[in-house]
Amino acid sequence: MLSGFEAVDPLTVALVVVAGFCAGWVDAVVGGGGLIQLPALLAVPGISPVQALATNKMGSVFGTTTSAVTYARRVRPDLRTAIPMALVALCGAFGGAALATALPARVFKPIILAAIIAVALFTVLRPQMGQYTQLRLKGRRHLAAACGLGAVIGFYDGLIGPGTGSFLVIALVSGMGYAFLEASAKAKIVNMATNIGALLLFAPSGVLLWGLGLVLGAANMLGGYTGARMAVSRGNKFIRWVFLAVVAALAVKLGLDVWAEDFA
Repeated sequence: MLSGFEAVDPLTVALVVVAGFCAGWVDAVVGGGGLIQLPALLAVPGISPVQALATNKMGSVFGTTTSAVTYARRVRPDLRTAIPMALVALCGAFGGAALATALPARVFKPIILAAIIAVALFTVLRPQMGQYTQLRLKGRRHLAAACGLGAVIGFYDGLIGPGTGSFLVIALVSGMGYAFLEASAKAKIVNMATNIGALLLFAPSGVLLWGLGLVLGAANMLGGYTGARMAVSRGNKFIRWVFLAVVAALAVKLGLDVWAEDFA
């Protein structure tokens, strides 16, 4: 089993760095970078699944923090909604991680797969959705709905994980009525909180590969900064198409997981 960064050969490190940059870029635009980054870590010889999960979260914290700051400066999302939603999501991530030890993730995957396929079809059939912000709720009802979504998706992140950022964008666009750009800005703040919540559980346990995680974090930061700037400059249509591509990849990944578990 790996003990740290020094045990990883240079070629593997290079591949992880490339994966980290691409994951940071995807995460910054629509979320879902874990679909790239986590498999790359699991391919490292000698790494255990829990080491890969912990190191993935460490790298993601750097990327989501960078993209959240970039969005905050350029888009200026309403923090009165984003911060409470993030705090509730952090608590949800703790609860999901606790339940993950007792309840298998396979119970939830078919439900999640059906949900994302439905949302993808809904997005394709309604091309104007997410082009403009048209909030469905106002005042306390809006805040309560945002916090409810944060709790559910934070719980999912702690329990299962992949695609959390994409689910946040899905919920904020289709459920709350945000445009894609503003939804991505808020999603980064919430996703940063869920990653921190997971790290608070992993860090004391001794499973983090700190050296590899720091290198991965640097690559993720650069990808996150590049992706956030590109999303802001290109706007809602660009984010919508990247969103559909990532959701399709997530649907394939979860579909293969369900198939493998049912026929194993």
